[in-house]
Amino acid sequence: MAVKTYDPKDLTVMVNGVYLTGFGEDMAEFEKDEDGYETKVGAQGDVVRAKINNPLATLSITLLATSPQVSMLDKLAVSGELVPVSVIYNGEPKETITVTEAYIKKPAARSYGTEAGDREYEVQCLDADIS
Repeated sequence: MAVKTYDPKDLTVMVNGVYLTGFGEDMAEFEKDEDGYETKVGAQGDVVRAKINNPLATLSITLLATSPQVSMLDKLAVSGELVPVSVIYNGEPKETITVTEAYIKKPAARSYGTEAGDREYEVQCLDADIS
């Protein structure tokens, strides 16, 4: 039996050419906004599959409140600027997500209390290439 080891330090996320640091526990999650295909069954049992060409996807990023990139992401959210995004996992299996146009949906919610809170960002990816 071959044992594999996952190391979160193998993850790199870049937004607008800047490496993100100070991740929270959840770090990053990527998901297509819609399925790739839709299936329909007719009254006589005929099946047709339709390709859905929606390229949109959402990247959720969780940073610690003390991350140096929090202010940059908040400013990008306010400006609505389209920026490139890259997610690279260098572990096994190696995975990459490349986006040439993305924007931060809104500034992160802020909470203050006895513990430092996380800052969560949703990045709308307009043209994600997954490999």
